[in-house]
Amino acid sequence: MAPQEQQLHFVLFPLMAQGHMIPMMDIAKILVHRNVIVTVVTTPHNAARFTSIFDRYIESGFQIRLVQLQFPCKEAGVPDGCENLDTIPSLGMAAGFFNATSFLQQPVEKLFEELAPPPSCIISDMCLPYTNHIARKFNIPRISFVGVSCFYLLCMSNIRIHNVMDSITTELEYFVVPVKVLAWFFYEVGSYTTLLVNTS
Repeated sequence: MAPQEQQLHFVLFPLMAQGHMIPMMDIAKILVHRNVIVTVVTTPHNAARFTSIFDRYIESGFQIRLVQLQFPCKEAGVPDGCENLDTIPSLGMAAGFFNATSFLQQPVEKLFEELAPPPSCIISDMCLPYTNHIARKFNIPRISFVGVSCFYLLCMSNIRIHNVMDSITTELEYFVVPVKVLAWFFYEVGSYTTLLVNTS
């Protein structure tokens, strides 16, 4: 008899900001519908925003978990309870907030030693670079989640390809983004719709 394959276990790390957390929760839902065990790692304040969704999925028999780690406000000089970008008093404290996220590396390493089954893959926000070290330490793949629009990525790619920044002399200078969209193609694979953009 052939050995039974172990069920995949993805661990998701959303950045603690609503515009990043909501799409990451959508990814979690897609994965559990594909029979993947999902663990989402966040902080108590952020977990409270999604507890009812997780409870419904667990009651429906899906293998999804919400793991809460204490956010290191004190260590990073962030006011107590500021666990999401929408709770910091000013944008001037954003650097301290992002610095605080790096303090989560050690608690996450401890968590990874205890998770069962062992994680198969990490999906983490691009703004949480410490997860790259976790992936290397535990020898598992990491997918970086970039929560920006396709149009933004297209513009940034074209700015790079056409060396637009080489001709810019000041930060206040306007420039034209060379974007010519010739055609948009949609195709469906299973329940996923994919957009292909043909540019010149």
